[in-house]
Amino acid sequence: MKRVVITGMGAVTPIGIGVHEFWNSILQNKVGIDVIQNFDTADYKAKLSAEVKDFDAKRYLEAKMVKRMDRFSQFAAVAAKEAVEDSGLQVEQEDCYRFGVSIGSGVGSLMGIEREYDKLLAKGAGKMHPLTAPLILGNMAAANAAMLFGFRGKCLDVVTACATGTNSIGEAFQSIRHGEADVILAGGVDSSVSRFGVGAFQALTALTTSEDPMCASMPFDRRRNGFVTGEGAGVLVLEELSHAKKRGACIYAELGGYGATCDAYHVTTPLPDGSAAARAMSIAIEDAGITPDQVDYINAHGTSTVYNDLYETRAIKEAFGKAAYRVHINSTKSMIGHTFAAGGAIELITCVQSIKEGYIHPTVGLTEDDPECDLDYTKGEGIHMPVHIAMSNSMGFGGHNAALVVKEYAE
Repeated sequence: MKRVVITGMGAVTPIGIGVHEFWNSILQNKVGIDVIQNFDTADYKAKLSAEVKDFDAKRYLEAKMVKRMDRFSQFAAVAAKEAVEDSGLQVEQEDCYRFGVSIGSGVGSLMGIEREYDKLLAKGAGKMHPLTAPLILGNMAAANAAMLFGFRGKCLDVVTACATGTNSIGEAFQSIRHGEADVILAGGVDSSVSRFGVGAFQALTALTTSEDPMCASMPFDRRRNGFVTGEGAGVLVLEELSHAKKRGACIYAELGGYGATCDAYHVTTPLPDGSAAARAMSIAIEDAGITPDQVDYINAHGTSTVYNDLYETRAIKEAFGKAAYRVHINSTKSMIGHTFAAGGAIELITCVQSIKEGYIHPTVGLTEDDPECDLDYTKGEGIHMPVHIAMSNSMGFGGHNAALVVKEYAE
């Protein structure tokens, strides 16, 4: 099978637009959680979110294109543009049918649905935006990225709830490995900090009711009581190795392994013993041709819910055995909240940056140990150390589990 490398990255996050700004915020332990600005929360118990601040798509894209995209598609297009520019690809010199897109969105545009439904009720169907359908459909993030660059290979919108970004990257990885494409823009995006979105998760009692941004998203902490809704996008350029070398690309890291399983257990609760999530990790490790003790760092799904963090801990113990107590673990969601489909992609970017910079950020907000979560979650301060191999985990409602292994690139 062909080798797959990462040659470009783009991000839109609650702590920075662009990978450089995002990573600088990571180095500063910046928390992007604040009072919800998108709507009035007077009737809501959940008051906090991790929204993208000061975002204006017209700074990055042509105004005409922006008008044809809702917020989530704009996020994806901006992240994709940064990733392609970062990669140095000369798209006009390539076979556009060998270039694809795999950018998933969990829900499309809930904001757009709310906006147009309000118009429908208030003024009738005739007042709805003529582009309502293409504005709200989840596949439009991938479609708009493809249109932006003229990529005519496979264009996918993988939807596996909160595992969407990781599955999207994993499926793109497999496509390149098996010779279906030379380059694929892969990642995830969501923007659902809306009345309906927050209300739905609140009804499920999945959200924290904390009103203190620093004590809201606390993965693996004894006090954790729910996740914080977030929004954003992460996109990576995955490229077949010989194609990247031929054009003299800067190679950030090599994507080495991918594993995916399903709990087949419950619509929201993971398998209590973590066995299916553990299998996804084990598959990814075997796929990468390594052993558990070679993994330096795991970017956990780490949502700050009671069950997820406990069951993910059990899964890591099963997959890693004794090495579970040696590997460094953290959760980027402690700073950016739960960005849903974007999470796995942003977290893989974090893994790549950790390999590049030799730094593992702390799980910010983790101060009180949970005796049942007894692994090394990078409490307190970040760690400066060589990171040769990292893993990123994602888990989604419905029992979707996905894991990616990324390696320091070597000839």
